[in-house]
Amino acid sequence: MRIGMMTDVYKPHISGITNYISLNKRFLEKEGHQVFIFTFSDEDYQDDESNVIRSPGLPLLDTGYFFNINYRREARALLRTMDVVHVHHPFLSGSLALRYCRPRGIPIVFTNHTRYDLYAKAYLPGIPETISETALAAYLPSFCRACNMVISPSPSVKTILQNIGVTVPIEIVPNGVDLQPFEAKIEPLNRASMGFSENDILLVYTGRLSPEKNLSFLIRSFAGVAKAYKNLGLLLVGDGPERDNLTDLVDHLGMSSKVKFFGMVPYEDIRRYLATGDIYATASITEVHPLSVIEAMAVGLPVLGIKSPGVGDIVQDGVNGYLAEDEDLAAFTAIMVKMVTEHEVRRQMKKSARERAESYSIIKTSKMMIEKYQEVINQSLEKRRSFRIRLRRILDKWER
Repeated sequence: MRIGMMTDVYKPHISGITNYISLNKRFLEKEGHQVFIFTFSDEDYQDDESNVIRSPGLPLLDTGYFFNINYRREARALLRTMDVVHVHHPFLSGSLALRYCRPRGIPIVFTNHTRYDLYAKAYLPGIPETISETALAAYLPSFCRACNMVISPSPSVKTILQNIGVTVPIEIVPNGVDLQPFEAKIEPLNRASMGFSENDILLVYTGRLSPEKNLSFLIRSFAGVAKAYKNLGLLLVGDGPERDNLTDLVDHLGMSSKVKFFGMVPYEDIRRYLATGDIYATASITEVHPLSVIEAMAVGLPVLGIKSPGVGDIVQDGVNGYLAEDEDLAAFTAIMVKMVTEHEVRRQMKKSARERAESYSIIKTSKMMIEKYQEVINQSLEKRRSFRIRLRRILDKWER
């Protein structure tokens, strides 16, 4: 089948959604399907993969996003030849899917990857909570009704969508991870070169350094524990708009020798940083289906986190990690102490973490997604035979 992935942003922007789209594209192509990415960017970026269809857009500050309300003509013509389109952002890409695909009977699948309610609080703190919630409740339910299928990566996010007012059926298909690189023996990095010893307990975070990741909370908690337990370290692997603020916080807390920033590293090196650590730590409560947590578990790291949608769907408290009940600094710090000091429990959690990660293999999830694509294609066949849609397609051919 011909599958169109519609996304507001793609490479070189780095995010969980970008990684998911790229990985899913690769595995769908291995199964013999044609996959096209429709997105916006400037004119200069050169792709290292085929079938990435870019339309020009206006850059939105330094976010990596570009804005336009249209695809270029060639992109529109190609989009109309898809058997199914998969929308990964509901607002810009979603509206374009409804404009270009729905009138032509091309089925639309939408995956909700993001806690838009919490992102609004993180990035637009001046906007009252009731306004952001009202805006979501006004748009998302109607958009979902217009799609042929709505997908949630986890049960908790399905509940969140329903609470916002989405009443259409919601399918659950986890975002997959390529576990093959994690199955071979992974060589950890040299701890001494990082300023740590083999006896130190190292916590690792991988991902964007951005407001919604709640990293200042994580650092403050770590600083409290590190003052009592000297052989601790925290590795922050990634980059983002909060880097300078977090660096200042670490200096202010006197933790610069224990909290190390490693910036952006090649994706293939992430597993070596994970293998160097003893615990994966995250304080984010905005996740939908955190691939970084699954990758850490694939290496065998128990997870320290906060019970919330996304993280709470993956991590089993007391089995492959510990979860604080809510975003309370004292409670989170207490379970950090527990995880740092319970050496035998951590060792027992390693096997459980690996077993849990296997259920999110991209091989399994991409096959699930193919079945969903075929389902909506079959359901739309009768509609595509209607006179109005056949006429629309004839006019499209004339326009070319």
